[in-house]
Amino acid sequence: MTVRRLGAVSGLLVVVATAVTVPVVMNRDSSLAVVQFVDETSDSGVDHIYDGDFAHFVGGGVAVFDCDDDRRPDLYFAGGSNPAAVYRNESPIGGSLQFASVPSTAANLAAVTGAYPIDIDSDGALDLVVLRRGDSRVLRGLGDCAFEDVTQSLGIDTGSDWAVGFAATWEGDATLPTLALGNYLKPESTDCASNDLLRPTGTRYGTPIELVAHCTLSLLFSDWNRDGGVDLRVSNDRNYDRTAREQLWRVRPNEPPIEYDESDGWRRIVIWGMGIASHDLTGDGRPEVFLTSQGDNKLQTLEADNVGPSYRDIALERGVTAHRPYTGDSVLPSTAWHPEFDDVNNDGRIDLFVTKGNVEAQVDYAADDPNNLLLGREDGTFVERGSEAGIANGARSRGAAIVDLNLDGMLDMVVVNRRVPVEIRRNVGTGSAQAPRATGNWVAVTPLQSAPNTLAVGSWVEVLANGRSQSREVTVGGGHASGHAGPVHFGLGTATSVEIRVIFPDGTTGPWMSVEVNAFYDVRRGSTRPLRWSVED
Repeated sequence: MTVRRLGAVSGLLVVVATAVTVPVVMNRDSSLAVVQFVDETSDSGVDHIYDGDFAHFVGGGVAVFDCDDDRRPDLYFAGGSNPAAVYRNESPIGGSLQFASVPSTAANLAAVTGAYPIDIDSDGALDLVVLRRGDSRVLRGLGDCAFEDVTQSLGIDTGSDWAVGFAATWEGDATLPTLALGNYLKPESTDCASNDLLRPTGTRYGTPIELVAHCTLSLLFSDWNRDGGVDLRVSNDRNYDRTAREQLWRVRPNEPPIEYDESDGWRRIVIWGMGIASHDLTGDGRPEVFLTSQGDNKLQTLEADNVGPSYRDIALERGVTAHRPYTGDSVLPSTAWHPEFDDVNNDGRIDLFVTKGNVEAQVDYAADDPNNLLLGREDGTFVERGSEAGIANGARSRGAAIVDLNLDGMLDMVVVNRRVPVEIRRNVGTGSAQAPRATGNWVAVTPLQSAPNTLAVGSWVEVLANGRSQSREVTVGGGHASGHAGPVHFGLGTATSVEIRVIFPDGTTGPWMSVEVNAFYDVRRGSTRPLRWSVED
């Protein structure tokens, strides 16, 4: 397989996909197209289970990234008590989802809870931070989905920490990223562990900085107020610490991290924190934050006149509390894990996917707890359409990814379940596996820059189409034990032309560039012409 680069956008190009003008099958809300996610697990070549007893009640993640440089997103699954697994993506463009197992001594580790891709050494090949129940690892990508363990050579020693959360950012002119590892319980105890902030000193990492924590399950670096600084959001599980609280740490180059408190405007919130997702829902340029929990989930937005991190909850008014199962007759509360904002039906309105599943056999929480697919509506609210989309499973789901696996512009679904096989689901729009039918146009953008930080983590990608602007922050972290590195996807609805630009991590703003819809583009820092690319067999 070869990657064909179609050159800078100027004049006529060979197109990968054409703008769609198709009849759309609507559901009972006439403004929404409900796409179908066809379960292709049994024929996909993926055969994997996240398993284990108490040590693996939490975690169960998947990393999605291109490990063989063919532009197709490959998969790395946590296994818990089973070995982790690498799967190479061999899916034909727009066709069925197909993968092949890749044996790897370095990567097929036991006790893995999750993983996040990152180009840690800025050599252009994606690496993996592998979270484990003791002795987390950094695996350097060698190409062709091969890896080598560089944990010790980087000066990293996580000891026996039970890591489930991870986030990363680049500070100042450092050649290596700052890493944050979220730890759950102390070994062989029910006491919450502290988190670790690892800052580089040259080409290695120094002694970890301990951050007070409360059984952390998710972390995210984000420029939450668009002031150019990147702070660390921490979501904590109150199950073992009833005084646990959600946290936000101020992180600035060459300064010790400082936890925001009430004097800064931070408002105390205590939940069974499982996962974090962020997206600008209000159009003010500042991301809202969705927090998964048991019972009510939270959607936080900054106060309009805020002078600090003063958030209020808008989950109820936006329709995303998702606090009980939407199938069956159970009145027991749900248990939510991995959240992810993405436009699954390409209508130009962001949607929200949330995995659900009982911790193990908690009788006070729903046993049959299907995953949520909350579709965005024109008025900014969301409505549940998981059943109609075919994703209402009965498994105890954990980590996940919403990603275009076959590069057809329709976002597919990967779900890691506890004790039963993972799910590989293909988005066929409002059609079928035999005859997919697109529901809207799209564009996908990858910001790039020279080393360090080749994937421009911390940048903002913006698009303008049909008078509607959208923006997405490029981050490493969040979710539940699951990370994704690849193109930033935007649904465009009926728009047939689009402008894109990138605001790079240091605030440098690239120009607006007109591009065609239904295509992938690389936007390199300093360039005035995006590079359009296509994959051909």
